[in-house]
Amino acid sequence: MLKRPLIAVVVIFMAWSVLDFVIHGLLLKEMYAATASLWRPMEEMNMTLMYIVTLAYTVCFVAIYDVLVSEKSITTGIKYGALFGLAAGISMGFGSYTFMPIPWSLALSWFTGTLVEAIVAGFLVGIIIKQPENRST
Repeated sequence: MLKRPLIAVVVIFMAWSVLDFVIHGLLLKEMYAATASLWRPMEEMNMTLMYIVTLAYTVCFVAIYDVLVSEKSITTGIKYGALFGLAAGISMGFGSYTFMPIPWSLALSWFTGTLVEAIVAGFLVGIIIKQPENRST
């Protein structure tokens, strides 16, 4: 049944959008200003594409959990989110640091932000997509 996975996609997409605003729009704002030469000006950023990418990332996150994780629970969701976050965070933060002239503190912030977002998403997917109940007929 697709109802719970669709709900999970919507809820996690909204959570990630809010967390992205807090992390990138508020907490890292000064770091981005200090490295302004590395980024497109705001008027050149494609926000529609950013949301499409976030939605696709969310669908993949939920689909992997729904299809490949057999024991569905909050604990399993958090573990899944933490592992997913480690993998994505290492790539996002430290992988980017290897080829972009960003400060180490920004790489660490990207890693940490990605990890936190994935753990939150794991918690949410664990709550929303539950183990099917065994029913006796």
